[in-house]
Amino acid sequence: MSASAIPLTVLTLFWIIVGCVLPFVIPKGPNRGLLQVVLMLTAACCWLFWLCCYLAQMNPLIGPKLSSRTLMLMAKQWGNGIDDLN
Repeated sequence: MSASAIPLTVLTLFWIIVGCVLPFVIPKGPNRGLLQVVLMLTAACCWLFWLCCYLAQMNPLIGPKLSSRTLMLMAKQWGNGIDDLN
């Protein structure tokens, strides 16, 4: 399984718009700078969180569940000498 280019591109463009375009659309006011920083940080954090979750699916940490018979066959084949796995 490999990463698809379409979701990566679409979501990256979405968060670029939120973080780079929307801060310039904020109307003038006393908190304009704060709102711009909030939008940029929100976009960066949300994009990074999404990217980590998306890429974590490429190499999951949870392995397959093997039956006792399969484990015993593997142990016999590898020469570990396990008599019984229950």
